[in-house]
Amino acid sequence: MIHSMTGFATRTGGDGPHAWAWEVRSVNGKGLDLRLRVPDWIAGLETGLRKKLGKVAVRGNVTCNLRVSREEGAGALGVNGAQLDAVLEALHQIESRAMDAGVSLAPSKATDIATMRGVLEQSVGQDDTAALCAAILADADAVLQDFTAMRASEGAALAEVLQSRLTEVEALTAEAAALAEARRDEMAQTLRQNVARILDNADGLSEARLAQELALIAVKADVTEEIDRLGAHVAAARALLAEGGPVGRKLDFLTQEFNREANTLCAKAQNTELTRVGLSLKAVIDQMREQVQNVE
Repeated sequence: MIHSMTGFATRTGGDGPHAWAWEVRSVNGKGLDLRLRVPDWIAGLETGLRKKLGKVAVRGNVTCNLRVSREEGAGALGVNGAQLDAVLEALHQIESRAMDAGVSLAPSKATDIATMRGVLEQSVGQDDTAALCAAILADADAVLQDFTAMRASEGAALAEVLQSRLTEVEALTAEAAALAEARRDEMAQTLRQNVARILDNADGLSEARLAQELALIAVKADVTEEIDRLGAHVAAARALLAEGGPVGRKLDFLTQEFNREANTLCAKAQNTELTRVGLSLKAVIDQMREQVQNVE
């Protein structure tokens, strides 16, 4: 089975006071480009996710977004000692300046100090995130399974389209072979005329040069090799689709070979109908190559 490089999956999960939301998507790419947006305060999370993603995707631009939140009120309330010292020092300076200026201030209350920014803070349990990291990585398997299933489904659709295009190429190649056979007498007559033309102007022309010219004329008119190669390419493409796995690069190279043979066939056609078939081949091959660009 082949896979598409296009995929998408979402999922939500949670563990204790923590909740999270996944979004994994991918599009075409020449290689594997992993882009992760995950909380940096969870030690080891990004490394673990990269390993998991590398196992399910070989090619494509893959983006993985993970948002982690914590329930309000979860965690112990504590005093930030450094911030408290800074606040007390600031209050001391204010009171001293006020006394020097003869200004009387009301005594500060603990409740007033506690409401100052940063004095009281809620512990979010970030000192040891190993358990949270393990829970998230375990949950990642499910969203990556959905992601892979979508890529497989898209790949199955791609394979069906490609098989259809290969059938068209096969039919057009057979038509080209029939047209080439039907024009054999016409080409033989054309070859005789070309030979006569060369002989009429062969004064001082060596036998080796004459043989070379005749061979060149014959090669320019013969499309047997191109037709045979197109048939071989069809068989190779079908074998790759049956093989499955990450065969996108091989299929892309093969479609280039398809196109090369179709171009040569058109160049050698010297016949309206054969040219028409060659152009149809080029159109189908171009459609096939567009689809191949999305195969992993």
